[in-house]
Amino acid sequence: MGSLHIGIVGGGVGGMAAAIALLKNGHSVVIFEQTSRFGRVGADVNLTPNAVRALDGLGVGDALRETAARPTHRISRTWDTGAETSRLEMAGEAENRYGAPQLTIHRADLLAALEQRLHDGVIHLSKRVTGVRQDARSAFVTLEDGSEEKFDAVIGCDGIHSIVRTTLFGPESPRFMGLVSYRAVVPRSSLSIPNLDTFTKWWGPTPDSQIVTFPLNRGEETFVFATIAHDAWAEESWTQPGDPADLRAAYKDFHPEARALIDACETVTKSALHIRDPLPRWSIDRITLLGDACHPMTPFMAQGACMAIEDAIVLARAIDARQTAEIPAALTLYENNRRERTAKVQIGSRGNEWLREGGNADWLYGYDAWTVALH
Repeated sequence: MGSLHIGIVGGGVGGMAAAIALLKNGHSVVIFEQTSRFGRVGADVNLTPNAVRALDGLGVGDALRETAARPTHRISRTWDTGAETSRLEMAGEAENRYGAPQLTIHRADLLAALEQRLHDGVIHLSKRVTGVRQDARSAFVTLEDGSEEKFDAVIGCDGIHSIVRTTLFGPESPRFMGLVSYRAVVPRSSLSIPNLDTFTKWWGPTPDSQIVTFPLNRGEETFVFATIAHDAWAEESWTQPGDPADLRAAYKDFHPEARALIDACETVTKSALHIRDPLPRWSIDRITLLGDACHPMTPFMAQGACMAIEDAIVLARAIDARQTAEIPAALTLYENNRRERTAKVQIGSRGNEWLREGGNADWLYGYDAWTVALH
């Protein structure tokens, strides 16, 4: 397919990864991002080998390794006794087995590494998109100021509240799953417990309770994630402040090492977890969706960002796999090669049993977005 002019709505992980992949293939790209700047919003991204291998192909792997941590193992432990129920070797073993390690990194450092691969003029900040439309030859992005820009194709990478998805398929009604998640980052120096170099999940007595922890910032910090049952919730947000005392009360009966993680959390943010069913369709003609815009998922398999990164590579490959300028066919090829895998992860994340008692991770971590056959 010849050079295309492609509009991307949303400058997050998926949007920037898609832009890099498309630019690499000779297309021109414009990203519309509603924020005025990229700050250190959020805390963690767990990049499993499938995502790191994809990012290496985009040329950002070296920058990621400068600030990321490399967990040595993925461990499951029982809430009261601390007994291990599964242990998966990562680090060098993952690199040997899957061609890339697991990296745990601050979201802002991942965004910075992606942004460095984009030349000036690709990202348009403070540009809020209010709608999209298309005709037989073009797709259009409408901005808040009333202006409109024309493209050969538009990709909605605008997250869980996607205006592109709503325009294409109408409003959705996510279901609150009865859990509120808490997140915190603590200095490693404030902890004196083992396994701080691992990705560890503490499985509670009920599905409502779990603690996940892993290293950040070359191991100098520790990320802590935990959940508490909640009857109702009105708002989806990643940035609401939480009360560490609520966490300590909820986890007071856990193993001393698990309690030490919670006790070290001086400030926390909280957000509700919602369930969405896989979409039966992502694209209409010249407009498609990517990442959380089409398959938002709970965090229990740590694949939200990873699936968006895989999407970006497969989308760029699908566009270039077509020998004619038939963009709708290219976007259909993309979604046909991504829907089944992302739905499996989306539903598996909801079930929250991933590697609880061991198991084979090859189907997930061994996927290579650069070489998987497109059909």
